Amino acid sequence: MSKISKEELEIISVVVSEQESRRNFFKKTATYSMGALAVASVVAPVALSANEHVKANAEDDPNIMEEKSWATKWGRGVDESLYGLPSPYEHSVTRRLTPILASGNTRASIAVTPLQDLSGIIVPNGLFFNRNHGGTPTINPNEHRLMIHGLVEKPIVLTMEQLKRYPSVSRIHFLECPANGGPEWRGPQFNSIQFAKGFMSCAEWTGVYLKDIIKDLGLKPEAQWMLAEGNDSSHMGRTIPVDKVLDDVMVVWGQNGEALREEQGYPIRLVVPGWEANLCVKWLARLEFSSEPYYAKEETSKYTALKHTGKAIQHFYVNEVNSVITSPCPEKPWTDLKKGDMVEIEGLAWSGFGTITTVDVSFDGGKNWTVASLKGLVLEKAWTRFSIMHEYTGKPMLLSSRASDDAGHIQPSVKNERAAVGIEGVYHRNGIHTWEIDAKGEVTNVQILS
Repeated sequence: MSKISKEELEIISVVVSEQESRRNFFKKTATYSMGALAVASVVAPVALSANEHVKANAEDDPNIMEEKSWATKWGRGVDESLYGLPSPYEHSVTRRLTPILASGNTRASIAVTPLQDLSGIIVPNGLFFNRNHGGTPTINPNEHRLMIHGLVEKPIVLTMEQLKRYPSVSRIHFLECPANGGPEWRGPQFNSIQFAKGFMSCAEWTGVYLKDIIKDLGLKPEAQWMLAEGNDSSHMGRTIPVDKVLDDVMVVWGQNGEALREEQGYPIRLVVPGWEANLCVKWLARLEFSSEPYYAKEETSKYTALKHTGKAIQHFYVNEVNSVITSPCPEKPWTDLKKGDMVEIEGLAWSGFGTITTVDVSFDGGKNWTVASLKGLVLEKAWTRFSIMHEYTGKPMLLSSRASDDAGHIQPSVKNERAAVGIEGVYHRNGIHTWEIDAKGEVTNVQILS
């Protein structure tokens, strides 16, 4: 039998002492928990089952009692992955796409945001929803130019360096495709929040207010409309009223603290706060002012909202007040909950008209409503988080949310929405959204008319 050296004996003693200290910690914790629970039971008896579960299992949990391999060896140096990457354990958190939403190929398609996996109101650049009409170009910023002409006193062509000499601003705004929720126009089509409501994201945008550039150029009195045109293969173009241009439209080069990603319009794009994202032209190359709208392809053959009569409304821009519950949802069910567990119901609300003021939650499909709390930042034309705590009973429910904004708009029922825009249109659908939760905690996308 070999002898154990003094050094090895010290190491073994340290390991044994550490394990004993962990056992002692949980013994003390268990003793303390009994007293704490006695007090807590008067205040919050519903939390007992969860606490008892932790107390009973913590001392036996190998994930606590045993040292993990990653804590016993060197980690990677700071010279690896100089552009940071997500953990490999987050591999399933990605944008997603489906042929149903493509126009024949992925160059004219959309990749949607995983709302179910997000925190806060800022969407990481790698998960920001992406809509293309002719594929993503790779543009050399040193060769890119922005031309501003038409009914302006001093037409100009700006390089990127010249553009960035204007005073910059940073603002948090959501971008929403007008077809967000569009697949639901006749009824639920996707049992997924990502595909039902993921045609939107929210970010901090950095650039220059377009009005600050125009101030130097001078608009002619007859200028009432502006055409924004991109430099991708589709030469995407949209018309925007001058009143909006002179309000809060931005030419941006930054997103969430870094340069725009290529799929988000690098090197520059428009951001038209609160209005449909199709107006936020990417790979921006030209701005032309005129006395009349241009009736571009994307505002005649597409992106025209319908009335209940079936006739189209042109120049219909604002994204209406809207909301959706993100937890629970089909991707994040309640199948692991037990009766008596407390759980947070959480969601997102937004409005192109202004700022969210209230969000109500219903557990019975809209018969009764409870006011939820607004969480974190509450900003104009930005996502707003809301939540409400709920004691899980295991009973089936119909879970809905209804948002209001400071312009006086209230999210309508599906019945009232259809009365205004009919049943055939895929754009500007903001009817109250509902999840059905069964006795097992499974979540299904349903639609309640009124």
